[in-house]
Amino acid sequence: MTNYGICLQAIVPVRKSPGDKNEMINQLLFGELVHIKDTYENWLLIEGADDRYEGWADKKQLHRLTDETYNHLLSAQKFFLNEMTGRCISQTDQTDTHLVLGSQIWGLKNGEFELDGQKFTLQGSCHPARQKPEKKQLTETALKYLNAPYLWGGRSPFGIDCSGLTQIVFSICGYKLPRDASQQVTHGETIDFNHEAEPGDLAFFGNEEGEIIHVGIVLNDQKIIHASGKVRIDQLDHQGIYNVQDNRYSHNLRLIKRVL
Repeated sequence: MTNYGICLQAIVPVRKSPGDKNEMINQLLFGELVHIKDTYENWLLIEGADDRYEGWADKKQLHRLTDETYNHLLSAQKFFLNEMTGRCISQTDQTDTHLVLGSQIWGLKNGEFELDGQKFTLQGSCHPARQKPEKKQLTETALKYLNAPYLWGGRSPFGIDCSGLTQIVFSICGYKLPRDASQQVTHGETIDFNHEAEPGDLAFFGNEEGEIIHVGIVLNDQKIIHASGKVRIDQLDHQGIYNVQDNRYSHNLRLIKRVL
């Protein structure tokens, strides 16, 4: 069996352990590549090609790739869907798949692309993966997720968690972040909030034990966009995130990092 795969569905759940009833810890979006590390019954232990994050996926929801096809895709130009939804239509059987913001398209040319011998037509706006990350695009991209519902393990506009939001926004803008907030905090340079924080910086928040449990993206005017209940904009100061609706601080600030 081959050791590589690709997601050809709009969104595929990735679980902590094999089984449909087990905790979802991540999601794959269309076009994302994975390494297959192990199997158990109808489940595959996968590792994301971009972030090396592990979890279990139903083998029926992934398309296996040969080593040759996998390496061919890696050499192809990658694009990101940059609008809320799009459509991918198979020219082979006219299957119509709805895609979400952040989906990856490989080798797009004149609105068409090919994956493992299958030809597709794309309806939706894309931009090529940037060789040099662009910080100015971070806040603009993050705002597209505003009001998306919170979903543990989610990475789409229809359900997303705090580190899923920061990871997918940075990915669309050309920088690969790890999956979890506790991993993302190892990236970048620590910034003094009162004097140096800029839009696009990452703010990290901790619990009483000192663990990093939350992350968001700094905006202008001492505000932050983050996923808490939904993707929302709140006030940010040296103490943390202040929720005006609840009239309280919801998260305690630990540090701010500049990644780009």
